[in-house]
Amino acid sequence: MQSSEATLNDVRQILGRVLQLGEKAGHLNRESALLGAIPEVDSMAVVHVLTAIEEHFGIAIDDDDISADAFASLGALTDFVEARLG
Repeated sequence: MQSSEATLNDVRQILGRVLQLGEKAGHLNRESALLGAIPEVDSMAVVHVLTAIEEHFGIAIDDDDISADAFASLGALTDFVEARLG
């Protein structure tokens, strides 16, 4: 299993790629707010990000597991992913 920092970096890269954030992605840290703070994070973007996370990490995410809390910050999304990695 990879370290928390490695997971954070992977999630940051996925967000940057899927949302086409360019250089903004490199400035994201655990505390960086996502939903409501980054205009690119809308409902369709959430679907694309989750699909990319599933493919990258080889996990399945149930619709019932998804909440706005998971997209509150980069740290929250990383914790969400790590919880699914077990």
